[in-house]
Amino acid sequence: MNDNTTARAQRKPTTRVSTGIAGLDDILCGGLTAQRVYLVEGSPGTGKTTLGLQFLLEGAAEGQPGLYITLSETADELDAVAQSHGWDMDGIAVFELANDNSLDPDAQQSVFHPSEVELGETTRSVMEQVNSLKPLRVVFDSLSEMRLLAQNPLRYRRQILALKQFFSLRDCTVLLLDDKSNTPDQQLHSIAHGVISLEQIAQEFGKERRRVNVIKMRGTKFRGGYHDYILETGGLKIFPRLIAAEHNRDFVARVSSTGASAFDELLGGGLPSGTNTLIVGPSGIGKTTVSVRCLLSALERGEKASFYLFDEGLATFFARSAALQMDLRPYSDSGQLAIHHVDPAELAPGEFAHMLRDAVEQSGVQFIVIDSLNAYLQAMPGEHFLTLQMHELLSYLNQQGVTTVLVLGQHGLIGEVRSDVDLSYLSDTTVLLRFFESNGKLRRAITVIKSRTSNHALTIHELQLGAGGIVIGGALEGFEGILTGLPTYRGATPMMLAGSDEPR
Repeated sequence: MNDNTTARAQRKPTTRVSTGIAGLDDILCGGLTAQRVYLVEGSPGTGKTTLGLQFLLEGAAEGQPGLYITLSETADELDAVAQSHGWDMDGIAVFELANDNSLDPDAQQSVFHPSEVELGETTRSVMEQVNSLKPLRVVFDSLSEMRLLAQNPLRYRRQILALKQFFSLRDCTVLLLDDKSNTPDQQLHSIAHGVISLEQIAQEFGKERRRVNVIKMRGTKFRGGYHDYILETGGLKIFPRLIAAEHNRDFVARVSSTGASAFDELLGGGLPSGTNTLIVGPSGIGKTTVSVRCLLSALERGEKASFYLFDEGLATFFARSAALQMDLRPYSDSGQLAIHHVDPAELAPGEFAHMLRDAVEQSGVQFIVIDSLNAYLQAMPGEHFLTLQMHELLSYLNQQGVTTVLVLGQHGLIGEVRSDVDLSYLSDTTVLLRFFESNGKLRRAITVIKSRTSNHALTIHELQLGAGGIVIGGALEGFEGILTGLPTYRGATPMMLAGSDEPR
């Protein structure tokens, strides 16, 4: 038996180590394989240094010594980064290659003037530190300087291979940080056991968007595609892309009242759990009021609820609801209702999905309202991505037994109206609201145009905003063309009294 066969037979079973970032561990399905070399690439500002520090701090918390080797930043700069996040660097060794001696003009070599001698000296210094400190976790920052020192692609590749072999023989798990160029370094990709790519995308307005993509990970399963993340005080917070199929759960199906008996009849009984209802209509028609009526009914039954408000200020929202005798403040003050005012300019789509998951899995929320999808669309890079995101999100909520109400505004008031995006095919129930004119007055109409779970009414009814939120009249049998906004009256259907329509 040769030496290679003996070494393979004596090899320890592979173990997984945490990166220190819960979302990244989730994407990697458990973390990184120990004693391997990984490449973390990204342009300046994406958070590579922060990720490296979190990786080492996690090791320190588990009793694994860590070493940060820096060619691009000083030890003081690293301490400043750690302090900005509230971290203690006492358990992490920092080896600064770009020290005062390297800046001495009388020195024989300098990391800032690449040569073959300097590359060898740099590599030798790294090896000496590792042999001396015997770390189990190492961050090497950054390969950009190594590439400059090498001057030659062949010499650079050989040095990286030498370092990889050196670290593997010393049971080190290593992150190599590298600045991302326009053309990926395929040589590095082939050498590394895994490649994690960080990206920062500047928006024309609002907060920049950051996302991570695991390009390669040998021998382990991982979640591919892009995952949003934010860089905040406390480090990187990564939001794994939601995959609804991974979250199946059994629940007891039930049909709950909306709080308005006439609306229940239109829906064929009420709102079933594990379904979503899309309320569509032009601005000012009463979409939010209808959704609040359904929400209040759920709160009165004792259910926990969350309301995600994109378009309206909290003070206006509470005041308008109270004016319609649907006071939500007691439920908000008690914690039964969580109202989140969301700024779409500051929101990553993955962050929003993560908010909903936390509400369902950690807070036990059973009823969710999203008002409105128009503003949420502004946080997405395009209509196609919104449709895919909403498909996974709604599938997930349905599988958790959550009752979801979605609000979608349309452009135009009378006549032809248009939507920013068509999500009707994703909804289980679609409620359509329209303005129409009768006897010189502007009136509202409501109808249910789709329901996957019940035999809903096919009639169109007058809608008024009044005491208790909404008042629904009888079927408008004497009208034709209500949904166009320009109806023709051919019967004797009485309109509801105007006095009940005064609260707005």
